[in-house]
Amino acid sequence: MCYNAGMERKKAILDELERLYPGAGPALRYRTPYELLVAVILSAQCTDERVNKVTEVLFRAHNTPQSMLALSQEELEKYIFSCGFYRNKAAHILSASRDIAEKFGGQVPDNIEDLRSLAGVGRKTANVVYSVAFGGDAIAVDTHVFRVANRTELAVGNTPEKVEEGLMAAIPKEKWSKAHHLLIWHGRKVCHSQRPDCAHCTLSALCPSAFKTGK
Repeated sequence: MCYNAGMERKKAILDELERLYPGAGPALRYRTPYELLVAVILSAQCTDERVNKVTEVLFRAHNTPQSMLALSQEELEKYIFSCGFYRNKAAHILSASRDIAEKFGGQVPDNIEDLRSLAGVGRKTANVVYSVAFGGDAIAVDTHVFRVANRTELAVGNTPEKVEEGLMAAIPKEKWSKAHHLLIWHGRKVCHSQRPDCAHCTLSALCPSAFKTGK
């Protein structure tokens, strides 16, 4: 049985996600906003487990914009090779580090506008850093969030920006950051890309896509 789309159904979904994942938060390991920024850039199309292994080594030697800029792109690529797309990621990390060093006195900016202005930093990365490192209200839409939001119809859209707008409209502002982590955890644990585990999903009665995907 599926419920009609509406705010009551969406609230029920969020309430159940909060029950399922009460301690949901970032899986990436970091100690400073800069380390988080680098880790999020590396996490694109890569598991958090792999990123954590890479940054454990990288951050021992280079965990500030200034020390990162002492590396050539080729040297940085050797550190991050196993994360995939290492050339683009190395270029983005160095570009962002240069902006932070030259425009923001070596400190990662704490507002969304300046974060999004950093070279090599996309909307999703800026939203994650703003919400996680600085406690700002933002929803970052990665592949898990995009998939779960569309399947549950918490927000429907064919681009991350459209889904972000829909989630912001459906979720109270003070819960945006928390909802981001809840959707990620559900995507990892249950609502898998190819074969979602609808049979064991406690959202199935609320989800219009239940038992329709992955057959």
